[in-house]
This record gives sequence, C-alpha cells and structure tokens, in this order.
Amino acid sequence: QVQLVESGGGLVHPGGSLRLSCTASGRGLADHAIGWFRQAPGEEREGVSCIDARGRRTYYGGGVEGRFTISRDNMKNTVWLQMDSLEFDDTGVYYCALEPICMGSRIDPQPGYRYWGQGTQVTVSS
Repeated sequence: QVQLVESGGGLVHPGGSLRLSCTASGRGLADHAIGWFRQAPGEEREGVSCIDARGRRTYYGGGVEGRFTISRDNMKNTVWLQMDSLEFDDTGVYYCALEPICMGSRIDPQPGYRYWGQGTQVTVSS
C-alpha cells in the first residue's frame, strides 16, 4: 500500500504563497491519480485539486482555480500544490489522497477511503 506524506504548510498573510508536497513511501505514486483535499475547522473535507497519473489532466475545485496549480514529477515520487494569492478561506489542514474521483470542479475521495495521512496545516492570517 502506498503511504502518502504531506508537507509544506505554514502561516502566511493573505495574498501570500505556499507550496505543498505530497510524497510516497511504498510502491510509489507513478501509477496513481492524486488529489488534494482540505478541511477547515468545523467543516467537511473538500476536494481542492487532482491530477491524473501522467500529469496530463488537472482539475480544480473549492474556488481555487486560477490561484492553485497542481503538478507532479513521477521520477521524484512527488505531487505539488502551488498555492498563490492565498485567502483567509484557504485555511485548513491539507491532505493528499490516492485515486480521487475527479469530475470537472467536483473532486471526491473514493468511497470509504481510509488512508488519510496527518496532513499539513495551512493558516492564512493577517
């Protein structure tokens, strides 16, 4: 089983940028679509972005299109989420996940997905 580890979160002012990383132990990421999700305090987890296994198709949800960019390098076994023009509502814990269901701006985890990692905290504050 591929185990994912998120990193790169932090505290940033509105309008600032962060770059999150999702790396894998185990079999590696190369054969898998990867999604980024976030969960704000007291809110449900929501899909933010996903990328197919070869990096040819990307999807964005949660109002981040045009501000966030997902990319991957399968040789480095890493998927990134570049987050620019950050807003207060982007605050939350960000998670990556295997094989999300990506349809337009709707991004959902597989039903019953239970391989969530620790996530990485993103805080946008003035």
